[in-house]
Amino acid sequence: MSKRRWIGSHSRKVLKSAINRKSAILVGALLSALCSTVQAQPQGKSPPRVGWLWYGSAQAGPLPSIETSIIDGLQELGYVDGKTIVFEHRFAEGRPEKLPEIVAALVRQKVDIIIGLGGDIAAAAKKATRTVPIVVGTSDDPVRAAIISSLARPGGNITGVTFVMDELAGKRIQLLKEINPKLSSSGVLWNPAHADNELREIQITAKEFNVQLRLFKVERMDEFDNALSAMKKEKFDALIVVPSRLTSLRRSQLAGFALKARIPMASGWREFAEAGGLLSYGPNRAQIARRIAYYVDRILKGAKPADLPVETPTKFELVINLKTAQEIGLTIPQSVLYRADTVIR
Repeated sequence: MSKRRWIGSHSRKVLKSAINRKSAILVGALLSALCSTVQAQPQGKSPPRVGWLWYGSAQAGPLPSIETSIIDGLQELGYVDGKTIVFEHRFAEGRPEKLPEIVAALVRQKVDIIIGLGGDIAAAAKKATRTVPIVVGTSDDPVRAAIISSLARPGGNITGVTFVMDELAGKRIQLLKEINPKLSSSGVLWNPAHADNELREIQITAKEFNVQLRLFKVERMDEFDNALSAMKKEKFDALIVVPSRLTSLRRSQLAGFALKARIPMASGWREFAEAGGLLSYGPNRAQIARRIAYYVDRILKGAKPADLPVETPTKFELVINLKTAQEIGLTIPQSVLYRADTVIR
């Protein structure tokens, strides 16, 4: 037998022995993991059921970024729909009056948790049950709206995150003034039914910068046409939209009005800038919505909503729509562009 052939034969024996040892280790590890899984999830125990309230409809198209963030966060924590968790999706079809009925049905089905986005959803869920844990994301001030007792200690069966950062509202006037130093007046579209203090902050800052305000309010979808008609009869240098779910639903229409009037539109959520507004400055809602997954996980592992502080935004983003600036004839100073987190071109 040649030396080369002997070496090949010997190598095969060594390799086969190594493979056998490795296989034994892998089998042992798999058996150990299987035993751990069986112990962690007793036979016959069903995965937790989570009722998910949606304000819109099932045919609304691609998921908004904040809902996607929640799903991504849950997946990172190991939750797989239909396997380790079961979602019971319910849709209000854009009709808030349906919410109490939908929540009551979920409570009767004995879901383990209810989650949803919106102050109206939180309020409806609170009225329906004081025992089923509820995790919400809301742009209403949850304390002012009487949904919880305090941010630090919610005190009931509701916890979650809030997208409210009232003090940033005044910053939008500062940005508009920096972009257009001649700015002397602005329209403000707001929803009085939305529990926040943004209008107050806007009024305080406007007074400091000598900007006159003209207020237009909407509380229902059918009031937008009248509000737009009233705005067309007025003359002002900018439009500030106080963000809420109601105003967000008409963001494209509002951006179209501002473009036609050749005035900058500013708001607090990036969706307004993406729809054609000049800028948005406010909380990164997708990032904080991801924390809803954390709350769901904590509660499923035994934590009580009353003991989980409601989180407030910690990351903010400035979005500039440069394409819109060009269309309305505005030049964005480099000092503003440098501070932008996103520039839409």
